Amino acid sequence: MAKSEPAVSLYQHIEDCLLIWKQLRDCIPNVPVSKQLPFWSVIRHAIIFHDTGKCHHEFQKMLRGKSANWYHQRHELFSLYFILNSDIPRKAIVAYTVLGHHKSMDTIRDYVQKNYVAADDNEWADDDELSYEDECHKMDISYISDMLPEYGIQIHGGQVPDIVTLIREAYRIYQLNDSNIRLDLLLLVGALKECDHMASAGIFELKQLSSSDFTYIYRYPLYAHQQSDAQATGNVILQAPTGSGKTESAMGWLKCQLQSRGQGRAYYILPYTASINAMFERLNKTIEGNKIGLMHGSLLQYLETKMSDVSTDVISLHRLADEYRSMMAPLKVVTPFQLLKYLYGLKGFEKGIFEMCGGYFIIDEIHAYDVRLFAQIMALLSFAVKVLNVRVHVMTATLPTFMKKEIARAIGSYQTITADNELYHNFVRHKVKLMPGHLVDSLSVIQEDIDDGKKVLVVCNTVDSAQQVYQQLDAPNKVLLHGRFNSEDRFQKEALLAKNSVELLVGTQAIEISLDIDFDVLYSEPAPLDALLQRFGRINRKRKKGICNCFVFEERNEADQYIYPHKDVISRTIDAIRTIAKTDEGIVYEEKLQRAIDKVYPHWEEKDQEIYDDTLKLFSDFVNHDMRALDYIPQREEDFYRQFDGIKVLPSCLWEQYKTRIASYQFIKAKALLVNITHQRFMAFLSQNVIEKRRITFPSDKDEDTIKSSNVWVINRKYSHEVGLLVDQSSNDSLDSDNFL
Repeated sequence: MAKSEPAVSLYQHIEDCLLIWKQLRDCIPNVPVSKQLPFWSVIRHAIIFHDTGKCHHEFQKMLRGKSANWYHQRHELFSLYFILNSDIPRKAIVAYTVLGHHKSMDTIRDYVQKNYVAADDNEWADDDELSYEDECHKMDISYISDMLPEYGIQIHGGQVPDIVTLIREAYRIYQLNDSNIRLDLLLLVGALKECDHMASAGIFELKQLSSSDFTYIYRYPLYAHQQSDAQATGNVILQAPTGSGKTESAMGWLKCQLQSRGQGRAYYILPYTASINAMFERLNKTIEGNKIGLMHGSLLQYLETKMSDVSTDVISLHRLADEYRSMMAPLKVVTPFQLLKYLYGLKGFEKGIFEMCGGYFIIDEIHAYDVRLFAQIMALLSFAVKVLNVRVHVMTATLPTFMKKEIARAIGSYQTITADNELYHNFVRHKVKLMPGHLVDSLSVIQEDIDDGKKVLVVCNTVDSAQQVYQQLDAPNKVLLHGRFNSEDRFQKEALLAKNSVELLVGTQAIEISLDIDFDVLYSEPAPLDALLQRFGRINRKRKKGICNCFVFEERNEADQYIYPHKDVISRTIDAIRTIAKTDEGIVYEEKLQRAIDKVYPHWEEKDQEIYDDTLKLFSDFVNHDMRALDYIPQREEDFYRQFDGIKVLPSCLWEQYKTRIASYQFIKAKALLVNITHQRFMAFLSQNVIEKRRITFPSDKDEDTIKSSNVWVINRKYSHEVGLLVDQSSNDSLDSDNFL
């Protein structure tokens, strides 16, 4: 046996892995390995041998649930016996690949040093030390010897290797600083893991994109920039106005790459979960055959919401999530974090980097990221293009020139595609008006537009401001959208917006990117020019309403500095709007916006420049010099997740609902009740006894006599499905520790 639940024979598991191997060769043909390395041949041999060590009698007993003297040994160590006694070429590199398909090299080395002795020290071995030679004799060697000829492999002799010396040599190879060797080993380990994990998960089909998947692009005549994109081979930076079909343009580019260079996995990269869900659903409707994947931090909650009317258990949801994330999807919609975590060397990163080889990145609204994340994305692009043979398509409506130069430095040669002046002129749809004072002081003006039947969009800079404005404005069908809702409520609001019947939408910058909404008038608090232009893009999106007003208020709230800390950027933005109002009577001519953008963003602010330079150097140095296969350091995982300035908490009013869901094993639905707050606010509330940790116990779903437990942070603050978490208002549900386990 190779697996116990469900039971799978060793032979069948090898066959399943080889089925994936055959498809991988077609899906990822452009693997950037050393020319002298027959990559796919090595992977085939690694697949055949990777689990042969499981023929150890004690391991088989353990798989069958019997009492076994296995001593927590590593089956991959016994697979080395068969590799080194076989007649295959390149035994050392096959052995190295197999050695690391489960554990880190440090873990393997430490286990061998603690439990086995070198061959020449056997007579001095302690009673509690294992003899690798004796353990090898406990394997069903004849079974493996009889099976291997089916794959054209013979076993010659039965010499037991000196495992201690062997692992020392493998560790020496692991520590080599030769970048080519490090990359070869990393991709070999990644490919083997991909085959093993997909076969184990029961996923046996890898889909590919074909020319017929892109026919929807041509339903309408193409703009000039879309035509240019569809003929461009190589890297592209596209600049075109919001609503001018940049997505279709990028898909035309992707089709061209696939035709000119061949298959590769494609990634559509967006900043926010909301925009990713919307883009996934949009592409999934136009490209048939379940070829669109989805990767973001709230994937399970999203799938739970989408499948709420279907009988789906937790195991099925996890399987579905694996499929959405897996290699089976040739085009995945992702956040940059899902790709960056591979470059942090988080466990399993070899698979992610292997998948990117010879692939295609489509990056939308790249200006939307903060300086630290932008620097990491630049390091990612540089590594992907120059090392992994990835091609990149960057698209934006607004991009400061200095940022474009950084992108160019990262990706090397590229083609610039810009929408023509005629198109920009045809996209005149907004008139910007600068309003004195604070937005909250002009709610009567906003209410008049609502009462006149206009669809009104109000964008605030902070959640507190958005909640206040929302509660004071009246509309028959209104929605509030910000980051302080739980995922269950947020997904419901996004679904409501998709119906296009909302008359008033109040939100934060969460509405800026890629939500396909179309309103009549905008009222916005002051923000950087690029953010304002994204907000403008939600007004008159279909260009069927003539010229629509976008009102921007001059005065910032005190709390705005935590969202947009650079006061000078806001000041330059207000000056730019004044210039538009003076020279063009407020009409926003998008072909003139580049000059305004460059005035607002002539360069990084001094502090940001330091952050950018330091982050880019540190991250690039690690990726290019220190990242290696089988190297997993917990500190790097902590460093990665520390970037997400948020901690999940449960509003106390949802405690009973949370307990009910946990008790019925609805763990994903229970997690969907949690709300994200900043780490700084969390620590403040913790010190004020506003937050406390609660422990809930429940019987195991497999054994009712086994009790499991789960911890959750509970916050004593009001929460409602309509307005979200109110951080300044205590809940009526007190944090009384006598009321729960």
